[in-house]
Amino acid sequence: MARKYVYFFGGGKAEGRGDMKDLLGGKGAGLAEMTNIGLPVPAGFTITTEVCDYFYKNDRKYPQGFHVELEKNIKKLERLTGKKVGDPGDPLLVSVRSGAARSMPGMMETILNLGLNDSSVEGLAKKTGNRRFALDAYRRFITMYGSTAMGVPRHRFDYEFDDIKERKTRLRLSIPRSRPVLDTDVNESELEDLIPRLKKVYEEHTKKPFPQGPNEQLEGAINAVIGSWMAEKAVTYRRVEKINGLRGTAVNIVQMVFGNMGENSGTGVCFTREPNTGENIFYGDLLMNAQGEDVVAGIRTPLHLSDLRKLMPKAYNELLDVRKKLERHYKDMQDIEFTIETGKLYILQTRAGKRSPMAAFRIAVDMVKEKLITKKDAILRISDKDIEGLFYPVIDPKIPIETLQQNLFATGIAAVPGAATGSIVFTAKDAEDRTAEGKAVILVRTETSPEDVGGMHAAKGILTATGGKTSHAAVVARGWGKCCIVGCEDLNIDYNAKTVTVGRTVLKEGDPLTINGSTGEVFKASMNLIKPELPEAYHTLMRWADENRSLKVRTNVDTPYDAENAIRLGAEGIGLCRTEHMFFDTEERRLAIQRMIISEDQKTRKKSLYELLPFQRKDFMGIFRAMDGKPVTIRLIDPPLHEFVPHTESEQKQLANKLSAPSTR
Repeated sequence: MARKYVYFFGGGKAEGRGDMKDLLGGKGAGLAEMTNIGLPVPAGFTITTEVCDYFYKNDRKYPQGFHVELEKNIKKLERLTGKKVGDPGDPLLVSVRSGAARSMPGMMETILNLGLNDSSVEGLAKKTGNRRFALDAYRRFITMYGSTAMGVPRHRFDYEFDDIKERKTRLRLSIPRSRPVLDTDVNESELEDLIPRLKKVYEEHTKKPFPQGPNEQLEGAINAVIGSWMAEKAVTYRRVEKINGLRGTAVNIVQMVFGNMGENSGTGVCFTREPNTGENIFYGDLLMNAQGEDVVAGIRTPLHLSDLRKLMPKAYNELLDVRKKLERHYKDMQDIEFTIETGKLYILQTRAGKRSPMAAFRIAVDMVKEKLITKKDAILRISDKDIEGLFYPVIDPKIPIETLQQNLFATGIAAVPGAATGSIVFTAKDAEDRTAEGKAVILVRTETSPEDVGGMHAAKGILTATGGKTSHAAVVARGWGKCCIVGCEDLNIDYNAKTVTVGRTVLKEGDPLTINGSTGEVFKASMNLIKPELPEAYHTLMRWADENRSLKVRTNVDTPYDAENAIRLGAEGIGLCRTEHMFFDTEERRLAIQRMIISEDQKTRKKSLYELLPFQRKDFMGIFRAMDGKPVTIRLIDPPLHEFVPHTESEQKQLANKLSAPSTR
């Protein structure tokens, strides 16, 4: 039997299933499963991860029989929808999206509105009765296809669009300079002027006209998506996230539905529970009259999901039903992408939602109480990163309110909780470089993109001027448990001058900044940070873990205060106490052990050891008191020289002076 490379879904049935992530990728498996359980999913098909794997193992060639299977499924999609790709009368448009077995938000490519050309755009305009919409879809397709599939620099297209906005749209609408011109401000006539300019940019860069044939468009788009698997940003993300062993990305080709057909259309991203706190509330962002790329790009500040209840109550209630059905089906908090086309709801994707550590504990415990999962299921859902993340710092509550108010610089959308403090940097590269030098930094951007992922990972926190809680910055930062504020609209960032301005206050690169990802507040100072209180759900789940485990847990500590903290967190003894580490805390202790190390005769060394004795005796009393009879394993003093003795000549001379000892080279 020949290997199957393409799996179809639509008309209430799917050839794939939700447990086929390794083959169909997370997105493709989700689309198949949602189709099978009766959700309103646009029809389409998924090219398997095996095609990507074959492509890279066979000199960038596709497997035999793949293109025949591809053509067969295109025709099947055309029969189901009653439309034809590239048809000048009623064209079928498709999206071409990536989707690996593990979520990699924003790291790989997507192309929307494929199938538009100079004739089909007029057919779309006539069929929908909305020529402005059709032209807007075409300018998006030219830009996405050109930059993604053909490598035309995106800024070349953006320049042409911005020029139209400034020279024509701003003047026509008398828009003040203080307000940016939005995409939705541009009218039909201005889009007519724009499209030839975009095609000219494409031709100048590629040396050939923009492709009019849908087969050529589709081939280019599939190549681009599969090619993005090995793009630098995707490779970096997999390395940082320790994602290994995947075959590659699947490619999802899906009937387009449009959120930009007017004010009765929109698109959004929502979570079935609050991803920062874990509260059982519906949570998300949406943009009216927009396509999905607009939400994650952070170009426009979105509405809250609750606003949809007032704007389109029918669609909102349908979305509530989808929320309930998906949570009960997957028994986990879901991240859902949706589009509303002229009042009709479509679900484009679902996946297990990224959540903060605090939310991970609350959701796991609440789902046990709701009888969705068992206690053992709840325990297995908590990772080591979730536990570690509960100890991320918060701003010291002892800091006077007046001090906070005096240093308040701006307020944005609290995207990922916790707090971070560091020096301002404006580029991902600077964030990586400064961090490598041992400095703490806050990455400040108008918005982040997948190219920024290395710097985002290096920074202590992330601050963006645009975007919502489902923007690229928020989603990536949440996955890492990294403090993040987005949608801070008052920020005026000048990358050339390396400054960020709010009102009359100007901060420059290197200035201190503190961000509170729990409140959205930004402070123009370095604030003291402390560890937070553990939530009740943490104690509940750890109690369940104690009820099920057979393994004993001992800790690795060297001081009384660490021993007390370990007991508080449930340790049952000390597995290793390294006595030399008792001398890290204060200069007095460090000098005492350094004097012992550099002693040149036995008499001096014994004398120095007696100086260490009171410190050790006091510490052991504190450790044994904290352990209260629990076992303690002690390693006798064994100081590694590289940890206690300076390496450079100047530092060695400084130490010799402090200890009144001779200095030798």
